[in-house]
Amino acid sequence: MKILLLTAMLLQNTLFASFSANIIDAVSLKPIKDVTISDSVLSVKSDINGSFTINSLEKPLHVKACGYRPYKITQESSDKVLKLEPLVVKALYLSFWHTNNQSPKLRDILKIIDETDINTVVVDVKNEYGHTSFKTSFEQANSYGADKSIINRNIEEFMSIMRAKNIYTIARIVTFKDELQAINNVDYAIKNRDGTIWRNHDNMAWVDPFDVRAHNYAISVAQEAAKVGFDEINFDYIRFPAKDGLLYSKESTQESRIKAISDFLNLAQERLRKYGVFISADTYGNICWTKDDNNIGQTVSSMAPHVDYLAPMLYPSGFASGSFSFKSPSNHPHTVIYRSIKNIEDRIDTKRVRPWLQYFKDYAHEKRHYREFEIKEQIRATQDINTNGWMMWSPSSRYNIEYFIKDKSL
Repeated sequence: MKILLLTAMLLQNTLFASFSANIIDAVSLKPIKDVTISDSVLSVKSDINGSFTINSLEKPLHVKACGYRPYKITQESSDKVLKLEPLVVKALYLSFWHTNNQSPKLRDILKIIDETDINTVVVDVKNEYGHTSFKTSFEQANSYGADKSIINRNIEEFMSIMRAKNIYTIARIVTFKDELQAINNVDYAIKNRDGTIWRNHDNMAWVDPFDVRAHNYAISVAQEAAKVGFDEINFDYIRFPAKDGLLYSKESTQESRIKAISDFLNLAQERLRKYGVFISADTYGNICWTKDDNNIGQTVSSMAPHVDYLAPMLYPSGFASGSFSFKSPSNHPHTVIYRSIKNIEDRIDTKRVRPWLQYFKDYAHEKRHYREFEIKEQIRATQDINTNGWMMWSPSSRYNIEYFIKDKSL
């Protein structure tokens, strides 16, 4: 009887193993509240003193706080004071076709990181066509040919290079725009009124954002990125097409579209929790100025609760003539960025906003080249409004190191 009682007591203690600690800023040494500590199924928050207790048998535990690098509590961890390293992201985009470890574009970006304050790389993991940049274990995607254009044949080496240089890594996942997935799953591809597969202006098919199978597919690819060690998952094209008259599995209303995007993000949070990755979502820039969903399912208020970071594409060339009272918004890069983010600070803390910035020629107004002045003005705006940094979009992944040398006057 005593043996049974002792066994029961040991089992109870094992089932409810707890871990407690305090979390502080590694620089200021001040406590950090509302930090998320998670295992694969459970999340708790630190209190105003940075203290938390989590009942979990699992290790590692993951620690996430916006504005800080991710932190991992391992089996060997015994510290009762956890110091999180502050991080303001300064990111350059590395396109799908340049993710090879021997790529000259990657080499150029690493040189910029070595010699400037740039600290982050955004890497295409799944592109618009549906190809993955490295071989994943997601057999459904591979059966469609997603692995036929593998660019990086040694993702472990790539991640090792990133870790050695303390580079924060963001995996870009193109979500509902996916030719391969759509043509192999015609039943949930977006269709024209006549029942044929709809394609957008660049002849790409999309999958239905209402369909949970499309949700699971994109998140499965995201899990592959998390498994190899990316710090953050960035969902792009996480929206409905900006096109009327299309057929979906449900009636397309503002309420239903917003719910579909929210449901996707909730599922992503649930399935990615055990990896400790941050989640960001790209949006149209004009959601900073509208309260409706622009017929695509995106609003600041509806998306903010479900992501760590919101990433509006605030390209000055993307705003129509007359916006901000300017004939050519592209001539006013600081104003476009600053005022857009200022306009949403009542709906999301600006420290959880990280905009995409323009590193390409103006295509809409005066065909202005975006060079050092325009690049630095955009960056200055993010500093003035106190965002979690920025991500620079160059379709060619070509960057001038001179543009990122720190201006001592800022």
